[in-house]
Amino acid sequence: MIFNEDSRVKIPAILHLMRLGYEYIPLKDQNRIEENNIFPSIFIAQISKINAISEDEAERVLDEINLELDYEDLGKKFYERLTATSGIKLIDFENFKNNTFHVTTELTCKAGDEEFRPDITILINGLPFAFIEVKKPHNKQGVIAERKRINTRFKNKYFRRFVNISQLLIFSNNMEYEDGIVEPIFGAFYATPSYDQVSFNYFREDLDYPVKQSLLPLSEDFENKVLKDNNIMVIKNSPEYITNKQENTPTNRILTSLLSKERLQFVLQYAITYVEEENAGKLSYQKHIMRYPQLFATQAISTKLEKGQNKGIIWHTQGSGKTALAYYNVKYLTNYFAKKQIIPKFYFIVDRIDLLIQASSEFKNRGLKVNEVNSRQDFVKDLQIVGALHNDSGVPEITVVNIQKFSEDATAVLAVNYDINVQRIYFLDEAHRSYNPKGNYLANLINSDRNAVIIALTGTPLLREVAKEYDSKMLFGNYFHKYYYNSSIADGYTLRLIREEIEGSFKIQMQDIMEKIKVLKGEITARDIYADHKFATPLLDYITKDLIEFRKVQRDTSLGGMVVCDSAAQAKELFRLFEEKYGEQETDASVLMVAESKPKYGTHEEPKLTAALILHDENDKTIRKDLIGAYKKAKVDLLFVYNMLLTGFDAKRLKKLYLARVIQDHNLLQTLTRVNRPYKKYQYGYVVDFADISKAFDRTNKMYFDELQNQLGDEMEMYSHLFKSEQEIKEELKEIKETLFHYDTQNRELFSQQIEQLTDKQELLRLVKALRTAKELKNIIALNGYDALHGIEDFNVLNGLLLIAQNRVDNLNFVESIGNEETSKNLLNTALEDIIFQFIKIDESELVLADEFKDILRKTRESLQHNFDQQDAHFVTLREELERIFKKKNLNEVTQNDMVENMHLLQKIYDKAKELNRKNALLKAKYENDEKYTRIHKRLTEKGTLNAKESQLHRALMQVKQQVDEKLINQDDLRKNEPYFKRYLLQLVVQEFKKNENIPLDYATTETINNMIANEYLQQYQYN
Repeated sequence: MIFNEDSRVKIPAILHLMRLGYEYIPLKDQNRIEENNIFPSIFIAQISKINAISEDEAERVLDEINLELDYEDLGKKFYERLTATSGIKLIDFENFKNNTFHVTTELTCKAGDEEFRPDITILINGLPFAFIEVKKPHNKQGVIAERKRINTRFKNKYFRRFVNISQLLIFSNNMEYEDGIVEPIFGAFYATPSYDQVSFNYFREDLDYPVKQSLLPLSEDFENKVLKDNNIMVIKNSPEYITNKQENTPTNRILTSLLSKERLQFVLQYAITYVEEENAGKLSYQKHIMRYPQLFATQAISTKLEKGQNKGIIWHTQGSGKTALAYYNVKYLTNYFAKKQIIPKFYFIVDRIDLLIQASSEFKNRGLKVNEVNSRQDFVKDLQIVGALHNDSGVPEITVVNIQKFSEDATAVLAVNYDINVQRIYFLDEAHRSYNPKGNYLANLINSDRNAVIIALTGTPLLREVAKEYDSKMLFGNYFHKYYYNSSIADGYTLRLIREEIEGSFKIQMQDIMEKIKVLKGEITARDIYADHKFATPLLDYITKDLIEFRKVQRDTSLGGMVVCDSAAQAKELFRLFEEKYGEQETDASVLMVAESKPKYGTHEEPKLTAALILHDENDKTIRKDLIGAYKKAKVDLLFVYNMLLTGFDAKRLKKLYLARVIQDHNLLQTLTRVNRPYKKYQYGYVVDFADISKAFDRTNKMYFDELQNQLGDEMEMYSHLFKSEQEIKEELKEIKETLFHYDTQNRELFSQQIEQLTDKQELLRLVKALRTAKELKNIIALNGYDALHGIEDFNVLNGLLLIAQNRVDNLNFVESIGNEETSKNLLNTALEDIIFQFIKIDESELVLADEFKDILRKTRESLQHNFDQQDAHFVTLREELERIFKKKNLNEVTQNDMVENMHLLQKIYDKAKELNRKNALLKAKYENDEKYTRIHKRLTEKGTLNAKESQLHRALMQVKQQVDEKLINQDDLRKNEPYFKRYLLQLVVQEFKKNENIPLDYATTETINNMIANEYLQQYQYN
C-alpha cells in the first residue's frame, strides 16, 4: 500500500485541520486569482458581510490589495492593512468565528514559467495566509531540504506576491525533535516569510496555557471526500493511516498549537513584527514572529493581570529576546486594556546608558515611538502628563528610562496628575541587578504610581546568597513565566559552551614572569602584575595566535573574539601592545564600515587582526557605539573590555571568549553567555579560561540549583548541559548511547516512531543487519522450496521495517555530515543544488553566467522530478540526456567552458520536460488528478493496439475508476485478495470497454488492460 508523505502526513493533516474547523476545498474548486491565490468569491462575500459594505466596495479593496502585494516591502503594507484597528477589516478579530476558514491542497503558486505547490494552504476569508510543507518521516535531509527550496523560491522576485501575503509557514516531517541540534532537521517547525533566509522555530506547548479549542467530530463522508479528491481511497483502513490520524502526531500537534482558531487569531494579530535593518547603507525590513516562550509569557502576563497580580518576574534565559518580548506586549496589552476602556502607558527601565541606547534602537526598529528619559526631572515631567501618548500620529510608544541617572538625594515622587483611564506598565530590564530598594532609584519608580504594573525581566535572577540584602521576589513578586538554558539549548536559540584550559607550559611561563616582576618591583598587587607589559605580552601573543588558529581551523574569518580583562589598566596595556603589533587601530566610523580584504589562510603571511578598546572612560559614547557596530559587522576582530559589554551585548559572530579574571555569581553566567548565540552552523561557544573559573562556576551552579530547588520544585535540569569538555565530546562522537526496548512489527508507523528515539547508531546497525538477514532468509526459503517454513513470518512486513530502519541510519549520517559539503555533494540532488563554480577569470558577466547555469540545473532537475510517469519513453530519453551531460565531468571541477557548452543542452532538456509535464497535467485533470489512470491511458495509447478514440478510452476508464473506488470504500479487504480483485476488474473491463463503449477487445488486450489497472492499485497498496 502507498506509504509516502501524502498518506502518512499530508492527508492526516488535512483531516486534522477539518477537525479544527477548516472547510476543505476540493482541487477542482480552487477558483482563485492566479497571481496571488486569493479566492475572490469567498473574499468579496466575507468582506461585504463583516464590514456591512457592498460587494463593489469589497471588490475595490481587493484591487488595492492586488497592488500592495507587488510592493518590495515583504508584505508590510498588506500586514498593516490586515491588523489595522480602523477602516475596512480583512479579518474580524473582535468576533473571530465570524470569519471563514478553509484548507486546500496542492494550490499552485505560479509566476510565468516558475511555480511551486505547497502541500497544504490555509485561507481565512479567501486569503491564503499560511501554508504547510510536509515530508515523510526519516526522509534523507529532514526539513532542511524544504528550507533550501523555500529560500530559493522566496528569493525569486516573481513569487513576491505569494511571499507578501503569507504570514505563517509550517514545515514538518512528522518526527519528534532531536534536541540540541543547531540546524533544525527533524520535527515540526514554524516560521514567517523572508526574502533572504527563512528562520525555523521550534514549538513546545506550555501545559499551563493549553489550547482551549476542542476537536470537532469528522464524518465519514467528509473523510471520503478528501481521500477521493486526492485519489488515495486505498489507504483508508490501513493501520498506518489510522495511526497518523491521531491528534498527537508531531504534525498534528503543531497544527493545533498554531492553527487552532484561538491561537491563529493571536499569531496574526500580535505575534508578527517588521524590524527595520540597515544593510550596506540601505534600509530594509525583516519579518519576525514570536518564539513560543514569548507567546506563553504574554499569555501568562494577561492571565496574572486578570487574577489581580500586578507585578511579577519573567525569567527567560539570555538570548531569548526579552526586549522583543516587551515590544510584543506593547501591542498585546494595548488591546487588552482597550477592552477595559483603559489606555496603557509603557515604560522600559534600564540601569545603564548603553542599555538605554540599545533598547531604544530595538524599539524604534520595530516601529515604536520612543521617548528617552535620562534624568529624574524628565521622568517626573513624563509622569505628570495626562494621557498616554506624546505624539499626534497615534503611533504606539514606549518611554525608555535610565534609572541610574536619578540623583542620589532625590526624594520620591509623591504627587502626579492622576488619570483614572491610564494604566502605567513598567518593564524592568535585567532585574537581577541591584535596583537597590534602600536607595532612591527604585523608590522613585515604585512610588511614582502604586497602581502600576511592574514586569521584571531577567535571564539570571539574583542568587539566594546575594539576595540576603536584595530579594527580587519580594520587590517584584513571583514568577510570571520561566524559560531556562536547557530549553533554550534544545530549541537552538543558544549554544552549549566549551571551556578551554590553558596549556601547562603557558601556565609555567606566567609563573616565571610573575616571579621576575616581584624581584624587580617588590610586593605588588596581583592586579598590577596582570597589567604589566611582561605579563600582558605573552597573554596577548597567546590570544592572537589562538584566534588566528581558531579561524583557520574553522575556515571562517568572520569569527570574532572578546578579551575580558582583569582591570581597565590591563585592557589598556593589552590594546597598546596590540597596536604595537598590528598598527594603530581606526576609530572613525566612515573608515570602519569599509570592508578590507584580509590575507587568506594558506599564505605564509600571518593574517592581520583588528581590535577595539571598549572602556567607559575611553573615547566618547559615539565612538564606542561605532566600534561596537563595526565589530558586529565583522570589521573588528577582537574586543578588549573590562566591565562593559558583559551583559546585554549580542554579537552572534562572537565565538571565542578569553577570560583573564574570575567573575562571580550571576555576572559569571551573564558574561559566559556572550558566546552562546547561534551563528551559521556552529554548535558551541568557546571560553578560554586564563583565570580558572571552575570553582566560581561550580559555586554559581550550586546556588542556581538551590534557587530552582526552593522555588520551582522539579524544574531543575537547567544548567546540567551548559558546559561540555572536549573529552566528553570525543566520547560522545564514538557512540551515541540510547536504549531500544520494544518494536511494533505490525504497525510500521509505530515502529518508525520507536526507532526515531534510537540514536545509538551501532545498535541501529545491528537492527538493520537482523532485518537484512530476514530478507535473505526469505530468498533461501523460496529458492529451496521449504514448504514447512512458508508463512512462518510475514517477510513483506519485515522488508518494510528494514527500509524504515535504513532511513533512520541515513538520518544520523546526515546529521554527522552537516557542514561537510563534500559529503553532501555525493548525492546528485544536493550536488546540483549546492555546487559552487570557480573561474580562472572573473568578471560580472561570468558571475551572472554561473547564476544562470546553477538556476537552469535546478529547474531541469525539478522538472524531471515532478514527472509522475517515469516509464514514459520521452521522460526516459530526457533523463538519459541529463545523465550523459554529468557523466562527462566531475561536477565539483566543472569549468567555465563546460557551462557555456552545456547551457543550451540543459535549456533544451528543461523545455522538453516542462512541455511533457504540461501535457501530463492536462491528461491527469481529465482523470480527476488520478495519476494511476493517467499512466494507464498513456500506456494504452502508446501501444497502438487498441482500436478506440481517446475520448472512448477515457469514458471507459473513468467508469472503471468510479466503480473500483466506490467498492474499495466498503470492501477494504478486496485488494488483499489479488486473484479475486483481478477477476472483479476483468468483469468491469469487459463491461465498460466492450459492452458500454463498443471497444473491440481480444483476450490478450483484455488481459493487458486488466493487469495494468490491477497493478496500479496493488502497487499503490504495497509499501514503496
